[in-house]
Amino acid sequence: MRALLLAAGLGTRLRPLTDHLPKCMVPIHGRPLLDYWLETLVQGGVDQILINTHYLAPLVVEFLSKSSWTRHVQFVHEDRLLGTGGTILKNRAFFENKAFIVAHADNLTLFDVPDFVKCHASRPRGTELTMMVFETPDPRSCGIVELNAQGIVQAFHEKVPSPPGNLANAAVYILEPSVVDFMAALGKEEIDFSTEVIPFMMGRISTFPNLSYHRDIGTVASWAEANRDFPVMPSLEQNRKAWLHILKSREGDLPSVIERLLVSPMLSPTLHSEQGS
Repeated sequence: MRALLLAAGLGTRLRPLTDHLPKCMVPIHGRPLLDYWLETLVQGGVDQILINTHYLAPLVVEFLSKSSWTRHVQFVHEDRLLGTGGTILKNRAFFENKAFIVAHADNLTLFDVPDFVKCHASRPRGTELTMMVFETPDPRSCGIVELNAQGIVQAFHEKVPSPPGNLANAAVYILEPSVVDFMAALGKEEIDFSTEVIPFMMGRISTFPNLSYHRDIGTVASWAEANRDFPVMPSLEQNRKAWLHILKSREGDLPSVIERLLVSPMLSPTLHSEQGS
């Protein structure tokens, strides 16, 4: 199975970190988010991964070109962001008309890829995509789903003031080619998956519960929380050196507080207080 790893976001809510690094390379315990994702996918049997880039793209390419993951990845640069659906549609040939994984590299998650694939393969009849779901402590900040007894999505509430539960969309999916056909029929290049695809797929989305760990690293506060509660998982030596090379290449460009945090991430509450957010 192939995968699309979305890594083009601006990460404005993660400033000042993302003033200097792309969102997908913000580190947890001294490892970039991308490093965790590629380890999960490759060790889980995903051999070919397409990564889209936009903001500070050279840093993404440079890190991965020096990493152990380089033979598994391909890049597609977007001068203009197309949205999740638009990126999928533009690169549909990469997926070879087979089921594929889509994930956002600004999330931090622990899950078993073979279990996810097995869940999709045994999904209820009539469903066309499998959505990873998790229990969120902040339902108003997420897309909340309502399921039937078979675990099929019956309703979807995207960041509403009074959500009817805490079971949230983790923005990690396995899609069948028929979902791409649906997007092609929309007749447009830019497609927001959450608002232009998911609401029209009710009754056709199965779910895979993430019972291990999932967090959207969307704000400095969530980044700080992840550095406190995510387990320490050392990277391969080659990838550690690739990351240190990136930090060295930014030497002199990084304010001292940022530089300290990237090397010693457990200091993250300091950044939180200094930035007042």
